[in-house]
Amino acid sequence: MSSDAPPVVRTGQSPARPTDAATVTSHPLGLDRARITGGFWADRQRAGAEAVRVGHEQLERAGNLHNLRLAAGRPGSGDDGGEAIGPVFADSDVYKWLEAVAWEYARDPAEDLLERQREVTALVAAAQQPDGYLNSVVQLRSGEAGRYADLPWSHEHYCAGHLIQAAVAQVRCTGDRELLEVAVRLADHLVETFGEDRRHDVDGHPVIEMALVELYRETGTQAYLELARYFVDARGHGLMASYGKEPTYFSDRVPVREATTVEGHAVRAVYLTAGATDLATETGDTALLSTLDAQFATMWATKTYLTGGLGSRWDWEAFGEPYELPPDRAYAETCAAIGGIQWAWRMLLATGEARYGDAVERMLFNGFLAGVSLRGTEYFYVNPLQLRGGSRPDENRSPAHGRRGWFACACCPPNVMRTMSGLAGLLASTAPGVLSVHQYATATLDGDELGLELTTDYPWSGQVRLEVTRSTGRSTLRLRVPAWAEGATVTVDGTEAGPATPGGYVELERDWQTGQVVLLDLPLTVRTVTAHPRVDAVRGCVALERGPLVYAFEQADQEPGVELDDITLVPGPDARVEHQPGLLEGVTTLTLRGRPARAPEEYRPWPWPVDGGAPVPGDEVDLVAIPYYAWANREIDAMRVWVPLGAPGGTPS
Repeated sequence: MSSDAPPVVRTGQSPARPTDAATVTSHPLGLDRARITGGFWADRQRAGAEAVRVGHEQLERAGNLHNLRLAAGRPGSGDDGGEAIGPVFADSDVYKWLEAVAWEYARDPAEDLLERQREVTALVAAAQQPDGYLNSVVQLRSGEAGRYADLPWSHEHYCAGHLIQAAVAQVRCTGDRELLEVAVRLADHLVETFGEDRRHDVDGHPVIEMALVELYRETGTQAYLELARYFVDARGHGLMASYGKEPTYFSDRVPVREATTVEGHAVRAVYLTAGATDLATETGDTALLSTLDAQFATMWATKTYLTGGLGSRWDWEAFGEPYELPPDRAYAETCAAIGGIQWAWRMLLATGEARYGDAVERMLFNGFLAGVSLRGTEYFYVNPLQLRGGSRPDENRSPAHGRRGWFACACCPPNVMRTMSGLAGLLASTAPGVLSVHQYATATLDGDELGLELTTDYPWSGQVRLEVTRSTGRSTLRLRVPAWAEGATVTVDGTEAGPATPGGYVELERDWQTGQVVLLDLPLTVRTVTAHPRVDAVRGCVALERGPLVYAFEQADQEPGVELDDITLVPGPDARVEHQPGLLEGVTTLTLRGRPARAPEEYRPWPWPVDGGAPVPGDEVDLVAIPYYAWANREIDAMRVWVPLGAPGGTPS
């Protein structure tokens, strides 16, 4: 399909790259201009690089590549009789992995990655049908008659969306266009098939909306933007109900433009809103953007865990009702945290508001990072805030198994890979005369007017040093001050440089000179936090935070005989803070005083006593907390984020 009056298309290695015509406050610095060079996130990215390479082996073992070979007429080995293996969305894991390879190649070019990318891309291209259709499982199981026969569950647009995102990443990071040509043929097929005057339908799992807008940004083809608009606006009008499905799960109960919150399957919901945000910025739809802003605020206030985790129900992997946030039954799928980051990042580019940078930070360090092991090659699908002692693993996703190398439904592992490899793209953005730094890591940033070298031991230290490495003259440097950073200060060459108000940006306008040094100091005071009273599952409990990190108590760190299921915290002196380089690849621990609270001797299981059933406090002991993201890297045992707060005398309050 030919391009119609293409917009001014920007260059750069970013997964979300608004055009110059987009109504955004800034444009992201891509991986070609933002590089993580050391410290906390560099360690995680090195582990992630190994994970990307292992990912190809996992896709081979799981049968994903086998399906594409069969669809391409290149039968694989084995006694499967030429049958497709795995779920109908199996192709999507290949595409997310291909996207991860592209970002990883941009981060650290390596010939083995390029060879794997080209090998798998050629396989995908060979599996595509002459009219552009592509879904290997549908092709193998149902043929042409099975196309789009069950859109609520077939994930055909979902797979197409991930293919398009991989293709865009590939051309931006390697210059290879073969997958982009596949994506364009597939997108043209969708344009010819779906729309108000064609087949009026939507896929049960959003992501195509984000993908089509990004393909428009890459190619300038207006039809892709219009199809994205159609898919956003068609949802919420009962299309899923026409298949006999309950619409809430599919974010199809209320139109996007009328919704006041998110509901249903958490990943579906935030992928949809992220795509709607892309649409709003490229079409200048301020009303839609305002609606999405309100939806995010409601989600963040009433449906988000302390960790930034999204989705409280195992049933349908869904958001619950407002304040329905039980810690031990939290679903908080790793993919949902990734989708939340994608949405918050797009809202940050659109609005410039620091609260979205705060949201990205909370989800990155907690809800997302807990989903992957320190080795980088094992994953949680589900991220509870409490695991009881002696928990028995049952089905595949149960966190009581510990992190796993792969899943029967393996959406999370390659999603983690692409997010980790592309992480530097979340650090900063630029506007005329302005460079905004949103996340802190040891890194280099190359803005339009200003180049910076960042050095920091964040999140263990709150000091961030920014040295000017290049300047074209007068410009503004904006630094996000997290909402938790009370008492933050900023200096330029040792001189205090204006207020650093928590929850905003400190703005430094200067005729910058090479060698000037900005020091941002974010106090990492230990915070004891409580939930909204309506979160009755943790009423009377507290949790600990330090800087961007949520903390958890894990059984392995407690004194012998102390069971986490029984503990209460004792109000008293501040926590003892200690950095331990040899623990969990280097973490800062918090030590507080607490008591185990055992059941009274007269307690009976049934009927429960009317009086005399209060727990009996034991002797005070030290309780040690570690960053939540690091739990389950040693053994699988009890863990909890929320702990009951005892009274000063020892009786639970």
